[in-house]
Amino acid sequence: MTTFLGYVDAYQKSFEAKVIAINEEEKGIVLEQTAFYPAGGGQPCDLGLIIWQGQPLHVLKVAKQDNIIWHWLEGNMPPLGAQVQGELDWERRYKLMRTHTALHILCGVVWRDYGAAVTGGNMEPLQARMDFEFETMHKDLVQVIEESVNIEIIAAHSISSRSLPREEAFQIPDLIRTKINLLPEGITEVRIVNIEGLDLQADGGTHVANTREVGRIKVVDYKSKGKINKRILIEILD
Repeated sequence: MTTFLGYVDAYQKSFEAKVIAINEEEKGIVLEQTAFYPAGGGQPCDLGLIIWQGQPLHVLKVAKQDNIIWHWLEGNMPPLGAQVQGELDWERRYKLMRTHTALHILCGVVWRDYGAAVTGGNMEPLQARMDFEFETMHKDLVQVIEESVNIEIIAAHSISSRSLPREEAFQIPDLIRTKINLLPEGITEVRIVNIEGLDLQADGGTHVANTREVGRIKVVDYKSKGKINKRILIEILD
């Protein structure tokens, strides 16, 4: 099991760790702890460098397999037991943090004002989409949603997270905002992300500490993806 340092401090840019497993054929390594976020929940993995004996090795992909976080590298792999240093591509990670938080604000506004559940979503740095259970969507509605989201961004809501036992977490009303509960049965601890006064839901990604850090969102398009499935596409602006 790998300790993900981002749950303690999402702003940690570098770290030191020991290599505890290797896959020479696929050029993958497992570290005892890491600040690299593995892809999941619509959030892409982090990229950056693993430095071993002064040699920077590019991290090409990070993914979780059975609570173990694998890092796939370019170049010569460090051996089992080696001490290495990890350095995130921080500019990219911070953009993803801002984007992920923007999606939670969007979700919070739509749930509060329209009671629409999420049916899907995905993100890249500073751009994202989220699908909602709307029967109809039009330009005026989208403009109102954009304005409401930006009002909540500048309201400077604090953002925090904590983990709860699964049974206790599911006693929180409306904790799961997706149409289908995507949390696997085997997860016994549920991480909760709280945008104070706006949104509280289960989530495993990384976020900024205050909504003001998001910047401003712009809805760049909206589409119908089915009878009661409408897509909103956003960009994050400075």
